[in-house]
Amino acid sequence: MPVRQLDPVLIDQIAAGEVIERPAAAVKELVENAIDAGARRIEIRLEQGGRRLIRVSDDGAGMPPEDLALAIRRHATSKLPEGQLDRILTLGFRGEALPSIGAVARLQITTRAAGGEGHAILVDAGQVGPIRPAAMAQGTRVEVSDLFYATPARLKFLKGDRAEAQAAALVIRRLAMAHPGIAFTLSGDHLSGFDLPAEAPGEEGLRRRISRLIGEDFTGNAATLSAERNGFRLSGLASLPTYHRASALDQYLFVNGRPVRDRLLIGALKAAYADSLMAGRYPVVALFLELDPAGVDVNVHPAKLEVRFRDAEGIRGLMIAGIRDALAGMGHQASSRGGEAMLQRLRAQGITHLGTGNPPPPRPLSFVFPDQRLPERPVPAMPHAGFGEPARVSESVPFADSRQADAGDDAAFPPLGYARAQFHETYILAQTGEGVVIVDQHAAHERLVYERLKKARAEGAVPRQPLLIPAIVDLPEPAIISLLDQSGALAEAGLVIEPFGPGAVAVQEVPAALAGSDIVALLRDLADQVSEWGGSESLAARQDHVLKTFACHHSVRAGRRLRLEEMDALLREMEATPGSGQCNHGRPTYVSLSLKDLERLFGRS
Repeated sequence: MPVRQLDPVLIDQIAAGEVIERPAAAVKELVENAIDAGARRIEIRLEQGGRRLIRVSDDGAGMPPEDLALAIRRHATSKLPEGQLDRILTLGFRGEALPSIGAVARLQITTRAAGGEGHAILVDAGQVGPIRPAAMAQGTRVEVSDLFYATPARLKFLKGDRAEAQAAALVIRRLAMAHPGIAFTLSGDHLSGFDLPAEAPGEEGLRRRISRLIGEDFTGNAATLSAERNGFRLSGLASLPTYHRASALDQYLFVNGRPVRDRLLIGALKAAYADSLMAGRYPVVALFLELDPAGVDVNVHPAKLEVRFRDAEGIRGLMIAGIRDALAGMGHQASSRGGEAMLQRLRAQGITHLGTGNPPPPRPLSFVFPDQRLPERPVPAMPHAGFGEPARVSESVPFADSRQADAGDDAAFPPLGYARAQFHETYILAQTGEGVVIVDQHAAHERLVYERLKKARAEGAVPRQPLLIPAIVDLPEPAIISLLDQSGALAEAGLVIEPFGPGAVAVQEVPAALAGSDIVALLRDLADQVSEWGGSESLAARQDHVLKTFACHHSVRAGRRLRLEEMDALLREMEATPGSGQCNHGRPTYVSLSLKDLERLFGRS
């Protein structure tokens, strides 16, 4: 077959496959055009998921008829006046969207510039009609009908109307979040529309827009970010580690006002939460990165969703440090969902309030109250302020006085309250000024030990304690090889091991915090973890894995009875330790119930 020149209409249809792969892509391009035109209000209407109709109306600058004639031609744009791709200041810049849409659908554009008359043009599957006068207020209205009717093969790959509508709605939500000063209206079938008013400039306006789109539940369980470094600025909201979702759909990332799904930013987000998020769960974030346009290349992906940074490591470092600092600033706070989840589970079991119906037989509880005598057996002190130190009570908060405090006097109670009892030798019950708190003693102490170990590592070498008699641990040969390969990382974490003949290693030194722990069990757990490390694991990540294992083995175990002062010491240290609201695996360390919640359970309100 001889080589021949393709028909221009066919060329446009082929090119449209890269730019407009589904209705959501067409919506994105049209709304971005409206934003670039300076619109203060944008209205979007979808029918049959955008397959039947996409209508985007704005009150922006509009176009005179001569610009309208050029707008539907390929590679014609007003957004690169000097042709500089290294300083792109607009969302669109390629001049491909309108001709691509017109090549595969019926495209009608009606527009009016300030001081001019309205005009309209129709493009039907690549066939351009004449420009004609049309009644129109200042701005532009674009209507896309029967998307992909000119390329039926593409229709076969679309999902159902509801799925396509939801994908388009997500695109609009991201753009609306990035531009809170613009009012957005979305309507149509198969979706929940919205009418977002324009917000005032500044942090409060942005927070209101985020709250309207994600929910007040998120803003109430998120840390505020504000970090700058080397000309980069990161702002926005990041959820507490105990506030998470099953998918990454509610991760909103923006670069200079452009929504992106960039691998570098997603990887930095994952690294920032690596210490505290449950596996298989995703944080909720709305993060805005601002930098000199010359420092980012947005011309690397047809849909402009991916970008490339000139200083990628600087951006990654800023994002990780900014998120971690913001979360640390939240102190011991955990998600408010813990108490709510408890109430929901009770309601799901038919318990609307206690004292009615036929409840199941009560499970026997084992409580330890302040005045109850414990069995005559030694109770080892729980580490508190430092390694190996016994629990101490702060002199500024004497227990005898605090126990007599009026329960209604909130100022008499610290944030996590005072311990009243321990039940099932696993959970601590504490009274606060507003209700009660239930603490998982093992999860909480595990986090505290981990944070102490990290702090020691950051300040220098982790304090070690030589063993008078080295601990000999028998292991399979592959596990020994893996451990010895990582002996440097283990030594920096405070664990010194050496080979000890075939099939064994000798533990010479351990972190001072682990004195008295079961070294054999610890090393076997480490062997299992080290064998799973891949080449992509950084040294810091490997050391964190080691410290987490140390913390787990040295923490107060479930099933151990605690003295009242030990419980209170744990609560005070939690209040002073950032991130103590969740354990090293991302689970909450405590849940709280307000008096109002308790009164509802007992039918008192």
